[in-house]
Amino acid sequence: MNHELLLSWWDTAARDLPWRRPDCTAWGVLVSEIMLQQTPVSRVEPIWHEWLAKWPVPSAMAASSQGEVLRMWGKLGYPRRALRLHEAATAIARDHGDVVPSDVEVLESLPGIGSYTARAVATFAYGQKCAVVDTNVRRVVARAVHGAGDAGPPSTKRDLRDVEAILPEDQHDAAVFSAALMELGALVCTAKNQKCADCPLFAECAWQLAGRPAYAGPEKKAQKFAGTDRQVRGKLLDVLRGAPGPVPKAQLDIVWHDLTQREKCLVSLLDDGLVEQTRDGLFALPGEH
Repeated sequence: MNHELLLSWWDTAARDLPWRRPDCTAWGVLVSEIMLQQTPVSRVEPIWHEWLAKWPVPSAMAASSQGEVLRMWGKLGYPRRALRLHEAATAIARDHGDVVPSDVEVLESLPGIGSYTARAVATFAYGQKCAVVDTNVRRVVARAVHGAGDAGPPSTKRDLRDVEAILPEDQHDAAVFSAALMELGALVCTAKNQKCADCPLFAECAWQLAGRPAYAGPEKKAQKFAGTDRQVRGKLLDVLRGAPGPVPKAQLDIVWHDLTQREKCLVSLLDDGLVEQTRDGLFALPGEH
């Protein structure tokens, strides 16, 4: 893969996102990476600004309750991410002098920080050379390198090996190249309605050279939201986020018509630590009773 083509494209086409700016701390990058998992940039950016204004360092978040963190999370979805970030902030403040570590293995040892997030922080916050693989990167590599219409099911070892093989030798270039690969997949080499005419790799893309064959792998199931447990859990949490304190069960019962599903979702929220029940039978966000 021609590194210069992609790096030059990045210089002119990359979005100006706040967590990419030189003054953004590693903590800001970590918060963005957790928020951006399964949530689009347009929804993340305003809430990211609110979080960094309220919690500019990990210790500031660690000093807040889990309930306050969940309230600030709002409607970003998958709220367990907020609890994991609170746990990570507590560990960073306690064990790492309030500074997000730069080493991938140390990052992976933090609560709730997986391999992808650790590599992303090491690369985007500290400029290290290591493979960072998300859905967008996998799709670009599948098309540009392997000539396939899409990446198919993930394979951690294979995917990391594929990306490591195309990283530039220079550490700084490798870090920028990793960001550019991801950006290309997000803006140009998209899953549908790809903008091949705008792609800097158009002339050398293996998929183009092969005649753009259709993806022939396993079908991907479209994720639905309406009527799912995710929707019901969200409605239950919305009640607690909007309440000044613990609420009676009757206030939760009115948010969903299906008793069995509603009760199952409430129990799952209790099991996940996203909701707590008081001694007198009321319900609240964790740490807020």
